[in-house]
This record gives sequence, structure tokens and C-alpha cells, in this order.
Amino acid sequence: MTEEHQNVQSQQQAELQKHLWAIANDLRGNMDASEFRNYILGLIFYRFLSDRVEEEAVMLLDGEGIDYQTAYDNPEYEKLLAENIIEGLGFTIKPRYLFSALVKDCQAGEFDIEKLQNAINSIQSSTIGEESQEDFQGLFDDMDLQSSRIGNSVAERTELMRKVLLNLNNISFRSSEIEIDVLGDAYEYLIGQFAASAGKKAGEFYTPQQVSKIISGVVTAGKDEIKSIYDPTMGSGSLLLTVGDKARIGHYYGQEWNSTTYNLARMNLLMHGINYSNFSVRQGDTLENDRFPDEKFDAVVANPPYSANWDNADKLTDERFRKYGKVAPKSKADLAFVTHMLYHLNDNGTMAVVLPHGVLFRGAAEGVIRKYMIEQDNVLDAVIGLPANLFFGTSIPTTILVFKKNRPQTDIFFIDASKEFEKGKNQNSLTQAHIDKILQTYEAREDVDKYAHVASLDEIKENDFNLNIPRYVDTFEPEPEIDINQVKADIEEVNQQIAKIEAELAEMEAQLVETDVDE
Repeated sequence: MTEEHQNVQSQQQAELQKHLWAIANDLRGNMDASEFRNYILGLIFYRFLSDRVEEEAVMLLDGEGIDYQTAYDNPEYEKLLAENIIEGLGFTIKPRYLFSALVKDCQAGEFDIEKLQNAINSIQSSTIGEESQEDFQGLFDDMDLQSSRIGNSVAERTELMRKVLLNLNNISFRSSEIEIDVLGDAYEYLIGQFAASAGKKAGEFYTPQQVSKIISGVVTAGKDEIKSIYDPTMGSGSLLLTVGDKARIGHYYGQEWNSTTYNLARMNLLMHGINYSNFSVRQGDTLENDRFPDEKFDAVVANPPYSANWDNADKLTDERFRKYGKVAPKSKADLAFVTHMLYHLNDNGTMAVVLPHGVLFRGAAEGVIRKYMIEQDNVLDAVIGLPANLFFGTSIPTTILVFKKNRPQTDIFFIDASKEFEKGKNQNSLTQAHIDKILQTYEAREDVDKYAHVASLDEIKENDFNLNIPRYVDTFEPEPEIDINQVKADIEEVNQQIAKIEAELAEMEAQLVETDVDE
């Protein structure tokens, strides 16, 4: 990424944050952070969809000499326009329900909240019976415009939404101008501002960009195209999108348990120009209800919930877990997610997953599974240790595990990047230089003193398949040798200075006594 590119991103983030804060100030007196996030994000998405329809209409009417509203008023154009817009975008919005039309109503004092509700309803109803129906249904379910939390009367709710719409009108959402993950950045900013009420759950739906960049670099190493990519705990979809920034993706697949986050993920993909026909996103508990049971993917990525509870009863009959002989414990589903992901990985694919360090060394069933993956399947390719306090909601250090099938080698590459980070007030972060170093080291796959080590299978066996990173990468820095004679000389010098000062003080005290006697 060039410096100019980074500057553009920083400027856009600053502008977005300014406007989000203005909107938050309008909303936050009435509800907690997690609630008003849903309104802000829902309206951002509605604004984006409106802009896309207007852009599509301009393109379709190029050379006709009329605008979208005029064309729509003509029965000959109306149906044809709607059909063509839906074919291209998967949905359509009538001119009177466009964001720009509602803003004009706000400015003219003619806006009411029912118009906004009708606009949102029309987006979803336009997809009924279309291929895109499943991708758009329920997208706005978390934005309840009848809720008393945004006003006790229709007039109060109307006024609040009017202020929000006018604030949003000051943000650019033209796809050609956007250099940032608008929805992801909006969530990240709001979580950071209101961490007390929302931050503890942020890790459930957002992977920090710095970590996403490492994962994307790993799974796209040596590739500029990936036919299919899958995230079984996709959250907001930011991880999938970051991989898409590094390589052309044929089709995106994802599953998310939380309904609110599932809606956000679909919004995020659409906002980043991913056509509805190029993604398949499903809702459900990945471990209990695998929505892609027969699919294999060229890249698999995830930041699953750490050490989550799960129902491990009778799971040894499930093809995803059976061959390991043991299943992950009820209170720690980490390796259940790993074995699920491995089941869905193509033979020539790459998989990367972020997990707590416990998966590297915990024993019992986890030890058995870890040993099988290394000794029998030979799929673990690399272990990358990250600094502590990178994620919202947890300060623990994490690790990225990289897996590949049909590996030509049996060694495992360890990188200890835990000591190199930029310390922040609330969270630590990785600079682009830190990220580049990790990825360059991963691709070189060579020992680097106090940073990386290629561990042979014999080394792994000698450590009883314990993958704790310090066993393989020695980052110990010896204390400088102490010169005892110099220390003694320094102490003597200090004592002499103290004696000198004490003598001077005694002399000053004697002079004061003499002065008092003379008086």
C-alpha cells in the first residue's frame, strides 16, 4: 500500500468518524451503543443501496436524455427499468424511495418516518421471487422504526430519523471513491467509543484489519486468484473481504450464527461490490448445523469465538470429527472449529485460523487431536504468535495456525511476532511494517534469530507435540553483564557526594546559629 493510499484511507476514516459521532450524539441519549449501532449501520446500508440504484439508472438511461424519475413516470420505461436494475443489482428502489428523495423531503419539511419504512420495505419486496431473495430478506430486521427507544410518538421518531438522514447525507458512499471498509470501520469506531457497553462482544463480529491482512497474505501467497473462499464464523465479513483485496475471488461462502451479524455480513459484501450471485451466506450454528455439508473450498479462514462452549455429545459419528478419535472438550470448541475447517479444505487449498494459545499445548482430547493432525495427516504448516491485546474484548495473545493438505515437507514453521507491536492506550496494534515482516518471513520459511524457526517433526515429537512457541523460538535476551568494580566505584562516588553535601549543610546551619546569637 502506497503512502498516498494510506493518506486517503486516513482522511476517509476521519470524515466517517466525525459524521458517525454526530449521528451517535443524536441517538445515544435514547439507547445503548449496541442498539443505535443497528440504526446507524442500517441507514448507511440503505444510503449505499440507493446510490447503487441511481448509478445503475444513469447507466441504463445513458443517451435517452431523461432522468430516473422522468423515465419511471413513463409506463413504457417503468417495468423495463425495474427489470434491468434487478437483473444487475438483485433489487431496485423506486425514485420516490431513494435516499436522495427522502433527504429532499427532510430539507423541505415533508419527511415522515413512514416514508423511510416504506423505502426499506420496498427494497426487500423487490427481490421476492428473484434469485437474490434469500440474500436480501431480513437485512433491516434489526432497525425497528416503530420502537419507543427512538421516540414515544411518530413525530419524535420522525424528527430523530430526519436528523440522522441529514447527517448521513454528508458522507460519500460512491463505490469509486471508497478506500475503506465503511461498515467494518463504522462498527470498529463505535465499539471503540463505547467499549464499556459493547466492546466486550466486539470480537464476535469484527476481526481487526491488521490481523485480517496477515491471514489474507498467508492464504493468497503465490496466488492472484482463488476460486472459492469460506469463513465458517464470518462475523461482519471483513476477513473475507480483506482476502478479496489480495486476490480475485470466484465465490464467497460464509456462515454466521448471530442474526444481527449475519445481516451485517450480507450488507458488507454488497457494499463492497460483491454481486449477490457471487456469494452464499447462511445463518446458523456452524458446529451444530453445517450449511455447506458437501462443499470443499480453496481457501478457508476464520476468527472463531475463543474457547466457546459447544455440545460435543455424539460428535464422533460426524465426518468432520470422527477420524481424530476424540472431540474437543465441551468448554473449549477451538479445535472443533479447526477440524470442521479442515474437512472443508480442498486438497490444494490453504487455511488460516486465529485461536488462543491454549490450542498449542493443552492436553487430553486436544492433545490427541493435535498429534493426529501433525503426525497422521501432516496438515499443520505454520504457527504465528501475535501480540497480546490486539482484539476487542480480550487482552490475551493469539496465534494464527496455517494448514495445508498434501504438504511436501513434514516440518512446521514457527514465527514469534508477539514482541513487535505499537502500544496503544486501550489496544495494541500492528503497523504495516510489522505485517510485512510477518508475511515476508512466512514466505521465506527460514530461521530468523529470536523471531522464526523451522522445526523438524523430530523436534515436535521430542516436545510431545506441544507447540508452545517459546519451545521453538528462543526470544530470551540476556541481561547485560554487571561490572562489580564499577558498581563499587559508583557507590563510593555517591557516598562522597553525600558527605560533601552534608558538610555544606552543616556549615550553613552553623552560620545561621552565629547570626541568631549576634542579633
